[in-house]
Amino acid sequence: MKAWHFSETAYPYLPPDSEYESIRVNLPNRNYDPKKGAALYDRFIEEWQVAEEEGVNIMLNEHHQTATCVDPAAPLVLAALARVTKTARLLILGNPIANRRQPVRVAEEMALIDVLSHGRLEAGFVRGVPYEISAGNSNPMRTNERFAEALDLIVKAWTSHDGPFSHEGRFFHHRQVNIWPRPYQSPHPPVWISTTTPNGAQRVGAQGFVQATFLTGYDGTRRVYDAYRRGWREAGRAQDVPINRLAYAALVYVGDNEADARAGAEKILWYVRANKVPQHFSFPPGYAPPQAFTRILRGDVGDQHSNFSAKATVDGTINAGLMMAGTPDQVYAQIRKMYDHVGGFGHLLIMGQAGFLDHDETVRSIRNFARHVYPRLKAEMPDDAISGFSAPAERTAV
Repeated sequence: MKAWHFSETAYPYLPPDSEYESIRVNLPNRNYDPKKGAALYDRFIEEWQVAEEEGVNIMLNEHHQTATCVDPAAPLVLAALARVTKTARLLILGNPIANRRQPVRVAEEMALIDVLSHGRLEAGFVRGVPYEISAGNSNPMRTNERFAEALDLIVKAWTSHDGPFSHEGRFFHHRQVNIWPRPYQSPHPPVWISTTTPNGAQRVGAQGFVQATFLTGYDGTRRVYDAYRRGWREAGRAQDVPINRLAYAALVYVGDNEADARAGAEKILWYVRANKVPQHFSFPPGYAPPQAFTRILRGDVGDQHSNFSAKATVDGTINAGLMMAGTPDQVYAQIRKMYDHVGGFGHLLIMGQAGFLDHDETVRSIRNFARHVYPRLKAEMPDDAISGFSAPAERTAV
């Protein structure tokens, strides 16, 4: 198993949530102090460097017009990390290409970072969360189709080396595509796709890209992985799904003892407790099929945050498989339980910093994980394992 330290680079110094409608899209940026923000980025970059020193890989993402993730241009931060790190793999998860107007520009940015890092890039792509449809001045209709066309164009730009080609698609038009530089890795950097639905996962499985799912818990993750395996098989591949095709993201805090772990886990829960967003930003018309909206309004399903509320508790999120927190032995057992329940996964994406979790607390958790949990995961969950079920998993709390 490979582990990745992840921070959404949040800005937590906000007024009481009773004083604003939404933490996303329309929260006035007068609430952002650039000096505090600069200090936060200094520490976030240092924490990514600590992760590398401890043998943990690096992950980051981007969001727009929100205090939950003050990184609206993740390729810029990734380029900086490419120069201040030496060995860690660098995962961006990801580029919201359904909302970007120029996929070729994305292909250029990722190729440049791959060269700057000497081939350490893992290029992740996302459809883009519904909150950012208005922030991106995008049409919520046909986002899946725009995503698919953009991804195909990016991969073709990476792998075409004999001069310009033209692209005349449904959504994107480019007369001459001939990117310089081309990627360091051949034929191109590993491609990751994130989705939290079985339908999306089945498409990713058919393509054979790495599938990541976020905060989907025990049964939600199992459904996503089952769909990926189904798509993988239906594409006609002879071999079973390698474990390194599947990734799971969770909140993680590893303390020195139970009291320390509890305190850190409470602070990380800011990420979900602070996610105050009205429905007109969460569910823009056309973003999902009418049938899906009907289920959402009935409370049957939601987005990746639907398992949470302002009343989310540490115990509740651990029992749901959304958080792994405790002593090293407890966190290992929680990861093992999720791994067995879903049939295995090869990447653990660690949301290891959020809200008011300070630098020393974050570093302590990184080191406790890297030194006391990670060696067991690598030994017992090798990268050449095959995804599938070996025995039923118990659903008792750990």
